[in-house]
Amino acid sequence: MTLFKDLKPAQLSVLDKKEIIDFALGRLLPSPCSFADLGGIWDVDGAYTFHALENHDVSRACLVDTDFTDKALARAEKFSSLQTIKDNFGRPQTLKKIGQVDAVFLFDVLLHQVNPNWDEILEMYAQICSCFVIFNQQWTGGRNTVRLLDLGEEAYFANVPHNPEHPNYAGLFDRLDQIHPQHNRKIRDIHNIWQWGITDTDLIVKMKELGYALHYFKNCGHFKNLDNFQNHAFVFSK
Repeated sequence: MTLFKDLKPAQLSVLDKKEIIDFALGRLLPSPCSFADLGGIWDVDGAYTFHALENHDVSRACLVDTDFTDKALARAEKFSSLQTIKDNFGRPQTLKKIGQVDAVFLFDVLLHQVNPNWDEILEMYAQICSCFVIFNQQWTGGRNTVRLLDLGEEAYFANVPHNPEHPNYAGLFDRLDQIHPQHNRKIRDIHNIWQWGITDTDLIVKMKELGYALHYFKNCGHFKNLDNFQNHAFVFSK
């Protein structure tokens, strides 16, 4: 038998995400329910979408990302209730493609969102859902939310989990105003790099402004070896 103490942090993160899906879809929302998983492909091939579909009564689901894998697309074909949307979920057009859903999943993506910023993403999706299921690396390095690039190059790389020689980050501070060929926007404004340190207070206050109450919170521990980031899980609902 595998004990929780024997699991690696990444494995515990998977369990924490499934736990908040089960809490929201199994306890808060009506059955059947609908959801949209935003940016749910990278490194997991849509695993949380498929967990929800396989374990809950789901009438309609949307899996949204700019970069789909063959593995995710092949698995998606097995679910008639699932729509795959290849697009940036920060675009208003993507919001229209999704339509009204009961819940929105934002796993490991909120800190990457700029132009529109993370809080503007929440404003956008508050128009179409009654429940937010959020797992995010939250900033514990100060009282205020920070744009990490504003910290300068040395402090930036001290607070992100990537080596400066990583392909997405090599020469980053010399390329910030160059246009990224895939996303057609400045590199400083792409979601492929770490962008924000979001505090719990700022996130909870923003959700309260939008009319959502906090129904679930869990501190899931430090993210990798970063002193100023912790994995936190939230479920907000109207």
